[in-house]
Order: sequence, then structure tokens, then C-alpha cells
Amino acid sequence: MPDLKKRFENAVRRVREVKEQPSSHELLELYALYKQATSGDITGPRPSALDFRARAKHEAWTRAKGLTADKAMERYIELVTRLAGG
Repeated sequence: MPDLKKRFENAVRRVREVKEQPSSHELLELYALYKQATSGDITGPRPSALDFRARAKHEAWTRAKGLTADKAMERYIELVTRLAGG
């Protein structure tokens, strides 16, 4: 779906222009959806509980497990559109 891929790439650029800083939850969701869309299901061991940032990213990406690349791209685009105000 070339149109979806172009819209996704545009959303990746647009997210840098969001005026208000997204919440931690929104940032993790953006990360997880981007990784799921570009890399597929997460692999590798769960990071140490002492590495809070890596652990949070891992858990967010794990929640996206099973989404197709197209579905992850669509959700990413929707989230960026909401954060950018339309």
C-alpha cells in the first residue's frame, strides 16, 4: 500500500513539529507503533528493571505485538494527527 507508506513517512516528519510535548504515555505509544511498523514484533530479552527507560520502551512495543505493519502505520498516523491538532 504505497499511499499508506507515504502517509506514514509524512507523519514521521510531522511528529517533530508537534507544538506541545507529548506525554510519556504518548511518546511510548509513538515509539512502539513506529517500531512495530518498521521492524515487526519485538524480539530479544526484556531489559533489567533497573533500566527504566529501556524497560518502558520494551513493554510498550510488546503491547503492539501482533499488529500488522499496515495497522501500526495507521495507528501511528492517527496519533500524530491527533497530537498535531488535525
